[in-house]
Amino acid sequence: MTNPFDTNSHDKPVWQQESTLGKADGASSMDEKLGGARNLDSILRIPVTIQVVLGSATMPVANLMKLGRGAIVPLDHRVGEPVDVVVNGRIIARGEVVVVEDDNSRFGISLTEIVGPPTNDLNG
Repeated sequence: MTNPFDTNSHDKPVWQQESTLGKADGASSMDEKLGGARNLDSILRIPVTIQVVLGSATMPVANLMKLGRGAIVPLDHRVGEPVDVVVNGRIIARGEVVVVEDDNSRFGISLTEIVGPPTNDLNG
């Protein structure tokens, strides 16, 4: 039985083997590098939506129904606390809210911390 994760091409099924027919010895590795760059480039062009979470609140539906123009909903974050930068539901960074220099009518985020991938440790 063959291991699908083995890098030895002789043990790979035919559909996983790359054809080198008609290629010079160096051409095969060059095509692999260019193909990898093209694949990476296409991935890097995928648009993602970034959300900045200023805070959250919990309230009963009855209070929610009473909200109107001018109502203030207190959030669980305080002024000066870092806000969360979220991509696809995962926190990737934290930062501070700033006014954008080029357009004083817009806010931006100054990143203060990049959050690493989640750990699988049982202790943390």
